[in-house]
Amino acid sequence: MNQSIKELYGKRLGVLDGEIGHVKDFYFDDQNWAVRYVVADTGGWLSGRLVLLAPQAFKGLDYAAKDLPVNLTRKQIEDSPSIDAHKPVSRQFEEEYYRYYGWPFYWLGDGMWGMSGFPILETPAKTGHGEQATVTSPPRESADLHLRSTQAVKGYHLQASDGIVGHVGDFLMDAKSWAMAELVIKTGHRFTGKEVRIPVSSVKRISYDDSTVFVNLTKEAVEQSAEHSTEMTETLAAGNIIL
Repeated sequence: MNQSIKELYGKRLGVLDGEIGHVKDFYFDDQNWAVRYVVADTGGWLSGRLVLLAPQAFKGLDYAAKDLPVNLTRKQIEDSPSIDAHKPVSRQFEEEYYRYYGWPFYWLGDGMWGMSGFPILETPAKTGHGEQATVTSPPRESADLHLRSTQAVKGYHLQASDGIVGHVGDFLMDAKSWAMAELVIKTGHRFTGKEVRIPVSSVKRISYDDSTVFVNLTKEAVEQSAEHSTEMTETLAAGNIIL
């Protein structure tokens, strides 16, 4: 069963030698529907600086635990490449980030996590002082146009083939592969409506200018989709079940 991303907002992040802050957001790839980064708010530790944590940094996602364990030290994170919260993540930044940690680039090779767990991809070349890496990368773009914030997309209208049917309330992710499988859609009236789950495969496109997610389903099909129950996720968390 997939797990709510919304339930991870605010989770404390525990590193090898202490804590670094809490989960603020997730950046996902809207082409492959896989989470690429956790956005960590470091609070007063780094003067409110936001840092990115790739899935490789985590020991696992235990939704029942108070802290999410991160297999890094405070010093490693403090010295990691810094992001500008007001600008999209650039591919240039990602290359620098993955070289810093020595992790495989997720955009190279035949695999792409979010499909069947973490793939084995090409590891970025280590560089010494004044040296240039030799890894061949795709042409750089000013920003990765496919990396999107879950916090930003939450609340977007859902446009069915025959009209608006609700809005995005949550994302359901596989905790092992970090793949998004379903969107939770709030339909009907704000207070009397219900939440249903639709597969991400039904999404045709996302319009960020119009704050709208377009799907290839009718309003009726969306409304008759499987109902989402928060009680189920609460039961799983209480039972310390890791999905």
